[in-house]
Amino acid sequence: MSVDQGKNGLLRRTLLTGILLGIAAAGALVIIQGVGSARATKPERTYAGSYPAPEFPARLPWLNTGGRELTLESLRGKVVVLDFWNYGCISCVHVIRDLKRLQSKYGDALAVVGVHSGELAREKQTAAIRSILARYELEFPVVNDHDLAFRDAYGAKSLPTLVVVDPKGQFVGSVVGDNHFDLLDAVVGGLVAEFDAVDGIDRTPLPLEKEVPFPLAEVLRYPGKVLADADNGRLFIADTNNHRIVVTDLDGRIIETIGGREAGSEDGDFKSAEFRYPQGLALADPDTLYVADTWNNTIRRVDLAEERVETVVGTRERVFQVEDAGPANRIGLNSPWDVLWHDGLLYIAMAGQHQLWVYDPDSRQVKAFAGSRRTELRDGPLLEAGLNQPSGLATDGVRLFVADADAGAIRVTGFDSGARLSTVTRIPADPPEGSPAPPTKLQHPLGVAWLGDSVLVADTYNHRIRTLDPDTGRLHTLVGDDGGLEEPGGISVSGDRIYVADTNHHRIVAVDPESGAVTPVHVREAGDPASVRANRF
Repeated sequence: MSVDQGKNGLLRRTLLTGILLGIAAAGALVIIQGVGSARATKPERTYAGSYPAPEFPARLPWLNTGGRELTLESLRGKVVVLDFWNYGCISCVHVIRDLKRLQSKYGDALAVVGVHSGELAREKQTAAIRSILARYELEFPVVNDHDLAFRDAYGAKSLPTLVVVDPKGQFVGSVVGDNHFDLLDAVVGGLVAEFDAVDGIDRTPLPLEKEVPFPLAEVLRYPGKVLADADNGRLFIADTNNHRIVVTDLDGRIIETIGGREAGSEDGDFKSAEFRYPQGLALADPDTLYVADTWNNTIRRVDLAEERVETVVGTRERVFQVEDAGPANRIGLNSPWDVLWHDGLLYIAMAGQHQLWVYDPDSRQVKAFAGSRRTELRDGPLLEAGLNQPSGLATDGVRLFVADADAGAIRVTGFDSGARLSTVTRIPADPPEGSPAPPTKLQHPLGVAWLGDSVLVADTYNHRIRTLDPDTGRLHTLVGDDGGLEEPGGISVSGDRIYVADTNHHRIVAVDPESGAVTPVHVREAGDPASVRANRF
């Protein structure tokens, strides 16, 4: 790390990936159990910083604070972890659980502050961030660094970047990426112990006010994916934030619920089984449903006839997988976001791994199918080509289409091992702010489906449903601003109806493929004719 003092008095920093590793290696770390609640003896070495950390810019929008602006000065006496993130970044989502663990361990001795550093126009909107705070149940303060000035002051070009500031407001170091809990725990624990020993820790709770976004639904909560089963007249809905699967008829009357409203990972019957933020759904046959149980990092098999749920892929631990194949119950997954059944195999969009994998239920083996593991948009042979957070899968029976979310691209390949991965259309940037023209560019597409001779695309951050000609790459808007959607995440087709998970409105809608007209699907208990509050948008 290089640190110097510019002529204007501002600190300029080059923050290197893993800089905290140098701190940890410089001497023996003293880890004090229970340091968040008990006084500890002063450690043998110091973890304190040597340079003032750049202050938050004034007049930025703040969330979870009741609109009050925070300053690093106001956080003196607390160890501060600044989380530079944006909500479309899968690695940023991975960090959330680590930050919650740190908060739980160190209590009010630690202040976690999210610095939302959006690149796309949608990600810069405070209302969008407010909704994501509710979706991921984030209660720490978050500042909308919409012009990226604060991010640039720390040189945090790669997301997530986690910065540690000591209780005197001095910069300690930073680390880039996810999977750094043990390192952060050691450094935060060392700082709390060191400053606690000299009465330098302030455990006064921060005055926080949790944000309230759109009204929460009576039935669904942030549904991520939907699967239409035309042959049997059913809809399968990933009721993501209720941690369950809801099965309805095509008009929304509930037939069955699978799992409860509490997050967990247990197998068992429909009432005792547990999911954790499930997303993708695929039917292998009328009685076999596969579920991408995203935050459990597993694939679950649902026996609809016997009413049982079992884990068939994954270890329940999130793993950046370096192996290319192995037994399905021993290979760790990395945020599986969607699944597709084709010709006896289950294809898995592994968003956190930036790859596609395939599961063979007969051999109970799983192997990498496409993607180099690097976050890149690169065409080529399957395992050499690059993906960037694949989040949706669809097929016309011959080709496999992929919603490559963070690349803003739709990709295509064949099912043979010798196939190549290609880009149908690539949209590298968001439309100009304030432009009156409809967007011609995709923003973070999360869902795809096949209809007739076109790919249907859930253009998530543009709140649109698009059709894509796979041969020419041309996009057409089927549902635009007048459709009233808010970050649609999933899409499926049944006959002459397109079903869409209108995620932020907590509802499912049906779309006419000819006119683009949007009609809410009133998800309700059988015999209840009334619509629910979630459908009134």
